[in-house]
Amino acid sequence: MNGKIDRAIEFVHRSLDAETAAEFDARIRDQAEWLRSAIETGEMDNDGFATGLELEVYAVTDERWTDSDGPYLSPLPDAVFETQAANKELGHHNIEINTEPTLLTDDGLATQATAIRDRTAAARAAVREHDRELVLDSIWTLPPADGTIEYLSAIDERDGVVVAANMRPDSRYLAIDNHVLEYADGGPIPLSVPGVEQAFPSMLFESLATSMQPHYQVPSAADLPAAYNTAIRTMGPVLALSANSPFLPADLYTHVEDPATLCTETHAELRIAVFEQSANHTPNPKVGVPRDIRTATDVVDRVLEDDLCAPFLREWVADDPSRGTLSDRIWEFDHKRGTYWRWLRCVIGGDYIGPGNDERSLRIEYRPIPTQPTVTDVIGMQAIVVGLIHGLVDADHPIVDLPWRAAESNFYNAAEDGLDADLEWITADGERTTDRAVLFEELFTYARHGLETAGVPAGDIERYCSPIEARWESRTAPSDWKRRTVLEAVEQGTDLPGAIADMQRAYLQRSLETDSFAEWL
Repeated sequence: MNGKIDRAIEFVHRSLDAETAAEFDARIRDQAEWLRSAIETGEMDNDGFATGLELEVYAVTDERWTDSDGPYLSPLPDAVFETQAANKELGHHNIEINTEPTLLTDDGLATQATAIRDRTAAARAAVREHDRELVLDSIWTLPPADGTIEYLSAIDERDGVVVAANMRPDSRYLAIDNHVLEYADGGPIPLSVPGVEQAFPSMLFESLATSMQPHYQVPSAADLPAAYNTAIRTMGPVLALSANSPFLPADLYTHVEDPATLCTETHAELRIAVFEQSANHTPNPKVGVPRDIRTATDVVDRVLEDDLCAPFLREWVADDPSRGTLSDRIWEFDHKRGTYWRWLRCVIGGDYIGPGNDERSLRIEYRPIPTQPTVTDVIGMQAIVVGLIHGLVDADHPIVDLPWRAAESNFYNAAEDGLDADLEWITADGERTTDRAVLFEELFTYARHGLETAGVPAGDIERYCSPIEARWESRTAPSDWKRRTVLEAVEQGTDLPGAIADMQRAYLQRSLETDSFAEWL
């Protein structure tokens, strides 16, 4: 382990060197010029629409949820990842589960659903071998045994480099952390949300949160602007439906005078604030709602113009000097795209799906959604997102006429107030409305339309959409259930940390024992 950290520290010094920044900038400008040409000449076009998914979860100790002393957030041993059931993520407690992309066809979503179920089950089995349990959740609120502040603040400084003890000793993560700290004048990095004012010596507190990220691949560059700009306008309503993190770890709430008021005033989705406050220290914020694009090549320029963070050069990590594949050809560009942390972004290149759909592709990575309580909910949210974008664009819906500023307001209003948020929409008739009933009726109508247009069977469409639609019908997203559960406890005399911990144990139990969140309503 020491050798790995020593190597990572060496990379941090090289990454923060001015000569590296100059060489990196020259390379990405060359690569950006090549990408613009490749996009314009159709080299990134494919035969069909496609979808895929990234799912982040976290681990806790495998204790029964009725145990008042547990479970605790828990790091995972490297042996878990040797099974290849899942990938490592920022924190030692994190896991990422991925599906390969499939065409958006009659059986493409069914293949995705099966893959999500199978891979989550395989990852869960792998961690249980080490007396851990995986949690499908947005923010861990049951702290590690030593406490949240201690866990997130444990650092060592080696050769001028900050090494967070509970961050994976990956050279890229370490370089990003130290570059963000440099932008933040050496830290600490503050976190401010209702009920909590705290500062940390590292951006590791970003690992408080987990997400699921559906991907929507378009066939051609000509399709990208409409899909991208439409997707921006769906983010607020989709976030309201999926909100799942109104609380931080229970032991951070030490000076709350009125717990009942906090339960009503805390944000519906704290993951948004956590990520933005952990990373937005460059001169121009890196996390936020992206601007509209006019042409597909705009997505290249957005990455090119983004503030630099932790540049690497390909030869540091790749022995083969050839640039035979697309990922080789745009290695530095793709590395910079990895720190273009907008809530929606375009990924150029990907995995081979089949003849006519190769790794040269353009896909939208949809990033606002927190991890959902069950696998069925994850599958449903993926279907809603890809169906909604597909359906709105296919129907030439006028939602793209909603001003960008209104779409941005929708997003942050939803992060704060969930399904009660002030949201604007443009109806199929071109009328601007703030009537949430009209908005969500259209949202589910066009999500179903998009899936139907893709050839998804009617029975599958209902199986995917109905559990999510039940949230709107009951006006209850997961975050609402959490807030109500905690509020009931504090009104009966339980202190706030205890109420949050009890709620989380109940959440874990239901997450494992029910098919979908709709059963909780």
